[in-house]
Amino acid sequence: MNAVHAPKPVEKALRMLCQANQEAYAVGGCVRDCLLGKTPSDWDITTSATPEETKQIFRGFRVLETGIQHGTVTALIDGAPLEITTYRIDGQYLDARHPKSVSFSRSLADDVRRRDFTVNTLCWNPTDGIVDLCGGAADLQNGILRAVGEPDRRFREDTLRILRGLRFSATLGFELEAETAKSILRNRQLLTVVSAERIREEFTKLLLGKNAAEVLREFHEVIEVFIPELTPLLGCPQNTRYHCYDVFEHTLHALESIDTDETLRLCMFFHDFAKPLCRRTDENGTDHFKGHEKTGSELVRPILTRLRYPRKTVDTVTELIAIHDTKAPKTKVEAKQLLRKIGVEHYRQLIKIKRADNRAKADPHAIDKKLLQMENCLSDILKNGECYCLKDLAINGNDLKAAGISDGPEIQRKLNWLLDAVISEACPNEKTALLAKLQTAPQETGSC
Repeated sequence: MNAVHAPKPVEKALRMLCQANQEAYAVGGCVRDCLLGKTPSDWDITTSATPEETKQIFRGFRVLETGIQHGTVTALIDGAPLEITTYRIDGQYLDARHPKSVSFSRSLADDVRRRDFTVNTLCWNPTDGIVDLCGGAADLQNGILRAVGEPDRRFREDTLRILRGLRFSATLGFELEAETAKSILRNRQLLTVVSAERIREEFTKLLLGKNAAEVLREFHEVIEVFIPELTPLLGCPQNTRYHCYDVFEHTLHALESIDTDETLRLCMFFHDFAKPLCRRTDENGTDHFKGHEKTGSELVRPILTRLRYPRKTVDTVTELIAIHDTKAPKTKVEAKQLLRKIGVEHYRQLIKIKRADNRAKADPHAIDKKLLQMENCLSDILKNGECYCLKDLAINGNDLKAAGISDGPEIQRKLNWLLDAVISEACPNEKTALLAKLQTAPQETGSC
C-alpha cells in the first residue's frame, strides 16, 4: 500500500494537538484513499481532546462550532477548514440516522468501533504511522468491504450505510464481505425512512462507480426499495435480432459503456424503463417496443423528481431518453435538421448514448460507421460555421419588418421557412439571397 502524505495544515493541526498532550489522528476516508494512491478531497481528524479543549488549543485560529453537540468543531488552519471531532461513544439510535446522545471518550478504540466499515477505521499521524484497530488494513489490501462489528447493528444505527456500502463497493471496486452483503439485503427496507436527498446523493455516486453494473446486478433488490419501477426490467425478454440480453442486463451493459458523467449515467440507467410497458410480441415471436422512448421519458420524470434531482438534470435526462432511439443522420442536411431540434450539447450526448446502447446489443459494432459519420457531420458544420438555427441565420426579424412584414407570428413563420431553405441547401445563408427567397414564400407556411 501507499504511504500517507498529509497536507501541511493537517500535520500542523495534529502536531498542535499532540503537543498539548492529546492524542490526534487523521481518520477515515482520507487515510483509506491515501493508502489506495488517491488524493483525498478532505481530511477529518479525531482526537482525545474535548471540544472545549480543542477550541483552547486552536485559540489563535478561527474555530467554528459546526457540530459541537456531537463533538465536532471546524478549525481554519492556514486557510484550510479541518473538522476535528472528539473520540466518542454513540448512544441509542432512534431515527436510523443520529444517536440520541453521545458521550466523549479518551479511547481511540471506542471511537473507531462505532464507524461503518473497517477500511474507514484506519488512523494515521506522523509519529505513530498507521493505527489499525479493526483489521481495516488487511481488508483494504484484499479489496474487502466489511462492516465494523455486527452488520445488522451498524445498518440499523444509520440506515444510509446500506447505500454507502453499495456505493463504496461500486467506486472502490471492493467486494462486500458475505455477512455484510447478507445484512444489506436483509435490512434494505429500512431505506424507506431515509430522505430522498440523501438517497439521491449516494445512488448517483454509485452509478458513477467503475463497478456500478456489478453492484446493481447483485443488489438490485436494494435499488428497488426506492425505485420500484426497476422491477419489471428484470427478466423482460427482448426477442429481436438486435438484442442478446433481457432489458435489465442490456441496461447494465449499456451503463458500463458510457462515460462516468452524471447525466449520461442516469440516462443509460433509465433509458429503457418503459420497454416492459411497451413490449408487444408479433405472430412470429418477435418483440417490438414501439414508443418506449416517449413513454420512458414520461415515466422517468416523476422518478427523478421524487428523488429530488435538480430540475435541469430532470429535464436533460428525460429529453435525452425521449430521443435516444433517433436514427443517426447520414448527411450534413440531416445533421443540421437534428441540431436545429436538439442543439450541439444534446447532439454530442446522443452520439455517446447511441454508442453505449449499441455496445449492449447482439452486434455491438453495427452502427459504428453511422456514428462516426454523425460525428464528422457535426465537426464539419461547426468548423465551417454552417447555419442550423435562427440565431445564425443571416437575416432577422428587423430585416423582415423592413421588408414590410409587421405581424410578429408571421415574422417567426417566415424566419423558420427561410431556415428550412438554408438547412435543405435550397438557399445560401446570405442576406441578399434570403430576401430574394422571401419573395417566393407561401402566404401561409404553417408551423414550420
